[in-house]
Amino acid sequence: MVEGGLSPKTISNYFQVVRMVFSSCVDEDGQELYPRNWKKMGLILPKVNKKEQRRPCFTREVMNHLANSNKIKPKMRMLFIHCGATGLRIGEVLGIRIEKILDNGARTIIDEKAWRGEIHDYLKTDNGEREVDLPENIARLLIEFIGDRETGLLFCTRKGTQLSQSNILRRHLHPALKEVGFEKAGNHAFRRYRNTFLRNYTACPESVRNFWLGWSEEGMSGLYDKIKADVAFRKEVANACGVGFDVPASLVSIEPIAPKSEPAEVAVSA
Repeated sequence: MVEGGLSPKTISNYFQVVRMVFSSCVDEDGQELYPRNWKKMGLILPKVNKKEQRRPCFTREVMNHLANSNKIKPKMRMLFIHCGATGLRIGEVLGIRIEKILDNGARTIIDEKAWRGEIHDYLKTDNGEREVDLPENIARLLIEFIGDRETGLLFCTRKGTQLSQSNILRRHLHPALKEVGFEKAGNHAFRRYRNTFLRNYTACPESVRNFWLGWSEEGMSGLYDKIKADVAFRKEVANACGVGFDVPASLVSIEPIAPKSEPAEVAVSA
């Protein structure tokens, strides 16, 4: 893997899968059937240096391009706007159902994620199950984008099925980034942008930011914090903070993307 040019983090991720497979094989007493001492076997992973890890983060200029360029397909512009305005993981965004969008687009319940053709009713972490709040200008765009649809995935194909993450990158995001001279980046760059903006350029309370991004707060203070119940305050913060990039005034050039036929049955993995 090293000779193949893979980064230490990528190698670590692949090797973690192998370790999990071995450790998952247990007997009736819970003892591993195939225990391994990886170091004794001479398998030493390259050290991950966090300072050298590649973590691209979109800038205001990049977000302005993704939100307003007429060269980008309307549906993708709305997707990029939503990602930059919420900081949601891409699986969470693609798993949003219209039925879970409340308060005229200003609040969305996040409790599912899309993954390789399936909708999972669980998220990456326990704190991932949450609500995200949008400022009024984004909420208006969202409602216009939805149009007369009442059910189904918010972002979907013409058949009502979930979008492919790899297609979003290869066919839309990477070409759009190339136009502004920005390096290739994954969808997580939207998440880094949202965190960077809220943390450094707004007065957003840390507890609200952590709640929106699905992060846990350690200690009793975080355990006792009940900001998730104060919807009115969160709305005020969302409108006061904004999103940090230029948002189209209307969806005149962005037509609602409605499926051609009834949405196909989406598999749900428990």
